[in-house]
Amino acid sequence: MESTIFKHEEYDRESDLKAFDDAKTGVKGLVDAGIVEIPRIFRHPSANLIDAKPLSSVSPPQLTIPTIDLDGMLHGDSNTRKNLVDNIREAAEKWGFFQVINHGIPSHVLEEMNDGVVRFHEQDPEVKKGFYTRDPTKKVVYNSNFDLYSSPAATWRDTFGCYLSPDPPRLEDMPTTCRDIMMEFGKGVMKVAELLFELLSEALGLMPNHLKDMDCAKALLMLCHYYPPCPQPDLTLGLSKHSDNSFLTVVLQDNNGGLQVLHGDNWVDVPPVPGALVVNVGDLLQLITNDKFISAEHRVLAKRGNGPRTSVACFFSTYLMPNSRLYGPMKELVSEQNPAKYRDTTITEFAAYYRAKGHDGTSALLHLRI
Repeated sequence: MESTIFKHEEYDRESDLKAFDDAKTGVKGLVDAGIVEIPRIFRHPSANLIDAKPLSSVSPPQLTIPTIDLDGMLHGDSNTRKNLVDNIREAAEKWGFFQVINHGIPSHVLEEMNDGVVRFHEQDPEVKKGFYTRDPTKKVVYNSNFDLYSSPAATWRDTFGCYLSPDPPRLEDMPTTCRDIMMEFGKGVMKVAELLFELLSEALGLMPNHLKDMDCAKALLMLCHYYPPCPQPDLTLGLSKHSDNSFLTVVLQDNNGGLQVLHGDNWVDVPPVPGALVVNVGDLLQLITNDKFISAEHRVLAKRGNGPRTSVACFFSTYLMPNSRLYGPMKELVSEQNPAKYRDTTITEFAAYYRAKGHDGTSALLHLRI
């Protein structure tokens, strides 16, 4: 495949992008073809790859992602709630990232969800092609790099996904390899997110239902990422530096690692914790909290390895769905001493800008700064 598609006497980036896209087999197709050098469209500028190495597996305490235990909440322990609110406030303000354990989703569901991602991406390519599209309004979408034509360099991953709320696809329109577990896992994640939005509301000094009443939990977009082994991981990334276009993102990662969050000037590993879910504040939550909670930039390293890395990212946002509601800094959080830092926007407008910009290394929130 590489010899006929990607080898040119002169580099024609647009042609190479189109050829990769038209193949409809993604990065997995390149690996299956036995490439030993990654195509040029995946090669990132060296400046983007500086420090693209994990820190020591034993990070100092100030560089350790917070882990929050939800067990007491699930058993109605009111004394635990205040501590949880305090811990989540600190994590959302200082990190924008944390992991939750004892969240109520059984471990066998987490394992089966990761297995389902592998089954989808490793099935017959001709079956997968039936889901391949660049139309984000389709009920079910499979492709490689949503921003293939807009970002400076492609990343080493393929993605399949769909909305599970408020209007999920019909089961018969979803892939048989993973539809049942996607629905089951999605229901569990919705419950976890509703609890987290309650705790985040209280962390802002508001009533528990405040964020939910703002429709922050209204829509769930589930994206199932597959990062094949990379023959030249030092030349590319699994996912470029970016922050999320969501209110909140809940992520299930497998045990292969590679996710990093930018904390100050340091790229800090988000290590796989058995049974944990990774939670991060999105741009929309940073916007409505007027920068009280931070939407941290993060990335995924490419890895050589013997097998793929998988992750399931659940984004709570209506994204490109029709939604005329205006969002801006909440009036309860602004004052003469703390004026609004952003102009109002609709999620649809913000998402369209985010999508057109792609993961170019800058925050989409800059577009809304007053």
